Amino acid sequence: MAAVAAPTRAEVLSLFRSLLRTAKQFSDYNIREYTRRRAADAFRDNRALADPPAAAAAFAEGKKQLEVARRQAVVYSLYAPKAKSVMELKVQ
Repeated sequence: MAAVAAPTRAEVLSLFRSLLRTAKQFSDYNIREYTRRRAADAFRDNRALADPPAAAAAFAEGKKQLEVARRQAVVYSLYAPKAKSVMELKVQ
């Protein structure tokens, strides 16, 4: 049975930054904030994983979610809303 290596701190931070960058690509405020919040929550929930197989599994799941978010960002860009969200309007 091969030992499963846990991802390095640099790999984890790179994945987190990639998820946040992908979240910024959504033009819709609600989707953008949901994606950002979901990424932050998942990393917060998994930060104490000490078991290498569990950490590797969580990292693999994060990479899958990154690919899903990237695909969805492309799809959402095709159907971007015409009006901005109330949360994005600047107070004059």
